[in-house]
Amino acid sequence: MNIDTSRPYLSIWRLTWPQILMMVFNFLIGVADVAVCGRIGREAQAAMGLVAQALFIFLTVAIAVSNGSVAALSQSLGAGKFGRAARYGGLCLVSGAALGLLAQAGGLAWRDGFLALLNVPAPMLGPTREILTVFLWLLPINYLFIITSAVLRAHKLVMAPLYSMGLVCLVNAWLDLGLGLGRFGLPDMGYIGVAWSTFASVTGGLALNLWLMRRAGLLRASMIPPLRWVRRAWYYMAKVAIPSGLMQVVWHSGYMVLLAVIGGLPSGGVEALAGFAAGARIESGVFLPAFAFNLTASIMVGHSLGAGDPAEAKRMGFRIWLLGTGLMSLLALCLWPFLPFLSAAMAPDPVVAAETVSYLRYNLVAAPFSCTSMILAGALTGAGATVYNLVVFAVSIWCVRLPVAWWLGWRAWGTADGVWLSMLVSQMFQASALIAVYQVKNWARFAMTKSRSFRE
Repeated sequence: MNIDTSRPYLSIWRLTWPQILMMVFNFLIGVADVAVCGRIGREAQAAMGLVAQALFIFLTVAIAVSNGSVAALSQSLGAGKFGRAARYGGLCLVSGAALGLLAQAGGLAWRDGFLALLNVPAPMLGPTREILTVFLWLLPINYLFIITSAVLRAHKLVMAPLYSMGLVCLVNAWLDLGLGLGRFGLPDMGYIGVAWSTFASVTGGLALNLWLMRRAGLLRASMIPPLRWVRRAWYYMAKVAIPSGLMQVVWHSGYMVLLAVIGGLPSGGVEALAGFAAGARIESGVFLPAFAFNLTASIMVGHSLGAGDPAEAKRMGFRIWLLGTGLMSLLALCLWPFLPFLSAAMAPDPVVAAETVSYLRYNLVAAPFSCTSMILAGALTGAGATVYNLVVFAVSIWCVRLPVAWWLGWRAWGTADGVWLSMLVSQMFQASALIAVYQVKNWARFAMTKSRSFRE
């Protein structure tokens, strides 16, 4: 899929719409998990939401490697260095498999200590531990699924990960109903059946990704780079991946602290956690365009920089930002009147449904700011300038969101509304900071140049 510089918005849309559908499938996976657990019980629903959020901590390395692969592959392909791109793809796959196994071993060893840090309420502890264990066994497969999808996207083969995510969505929904609620003649395993549904569906998605890569000629023995090349290539990968990984740690560990703040509220902690789980799933539906445009920004900015055109890379980032922010704001506005209905559908318990509505109202107001953050962060990732994302996101969550959430939630208001407001305030700060960075800083200097390029 080539970029038509004379019709940039058409090129943006052609690259983005399959990724929007991919995000829809990803959204439906989460909806199915939380909705089925909601039919099992509020503890199961809250546990699934908590583990789904906590899982991002263990996926940090995979996300970092995928970000590094998109930057390196996009710039290499934009420069016409296809041999270098193939080697980077091989390096990412081998690294992902090894790091996934390490993350799995560390997670299983640290499991009980991790749950203690989360301050999980006693009624949720058993379900949370069992679900987390299944997800930890899935980690190496999940790592490779994320990285293979990133490699395919960097080659602009955006339909391939769409097919894989569609398969995951269908298999997950069928097994959620079958193993979670005992439908279709399958055994009724409850919440643990929902967890095993995710395991089976992601495994199938990885198998399809690998087959599609092989079919496209991207999976072959020659893509495994020699050790001497790896030592040099990892220098650039590390420059992109390490700040990206640290950003994920900072951001998602901050979310874990935020969940601990919610669970320790003076009253209604379990209901607020369940409302957060349901509300976050609904909210993610509004953010589908933002996630898709984030991926598009990384690809297109990387290709433009690889082609030696930093001015076009910057213009392309701003075009994607305008389209994504406008679309997301419209979706948030259209969704507003239906919040009570959607909340009741996701959370049958009326108390949890009320908390879900409250959460969504604050976070939908923040939609334009959240979209700005995601899209401009994607553009900076494509340029390899992930250090800017690290600084801005760290300050936003640790110096703005968490102090405000603690003070409003535990001191001033004593309710979950204080936590929800802190999320709005931090998103406003974060968006403003990233706009300033994107406009003022020379982030194009982080891209690979001919003087630093590797032999094919």
